[in-house]
Amino acid sequence: MGIVGKLAPAWSGHAALHGEEITLESEHLKGKWYVLFFYPLDFTFVCPTEIVAFDEHYEKFRAAGAEVIGCSVDSVHTHLAYTRTSRADAGVGDLKFPLLADLSKRIAAAFDCLAADGEKALRGTFIVDPDGYVQASVVNNLGIGRSTEEALRTLQAAQFVREHGEVCPADWQAGQKGMDESLSGVKGVIGGR
Repeated sequence: MGIVGKLAPAWSGHAALHGEEITLESEHLKGKWYVLFFYPLDFTFVCPTEIVAFDEHYEKFRAAGAEVIGCSVDSVHTHLAYTRTSRADAGVGDLKFPLLADLSKRIAAAFDCLAADGEKALRGTFIVDPDGYVQASVVNNLGIGRSTEEALRTLQAAQFVREHGEVCPADWQAGQKGMDESLSGVKGVIGGR
């Protein structure tokens, strides 16, 4: 059935941010867009490429008015060690966004994002609107890294739909027009192809 279109599960936990342990909970994000992305484990191989990519795109997410939160089944102490390890040494360095600890695996399970072995999270990306509803989710298997650019595009599309009441056709990009949710809207987009 999936989670899209439903209220996001409530969550709370400890996170690493700028070398410190902080407390995070979804309640603090009410009224804000946020992107919650799950990854399998710290100090692995595909994960740091994704985390660093989110960090490199962070200002674009913030410019779009969204918070970014990474989450894995590691402890907050492992997250702290990971962020204190330089990128030159295969760590992620100091990030602009928090890494949420999910040692109990409750958060990943609530988002239906646990791997088949139940030991780690899959590569799930969830976009949550200011009312707490999941507007989009993409879940990749363990070996498939995600596209942060596509996550940003999807966030912007969800925001466009919410603001304008139109829908976004395939390959829509920020700054483009949407379309009416009608046959005439379809004709206007693909009729000239």
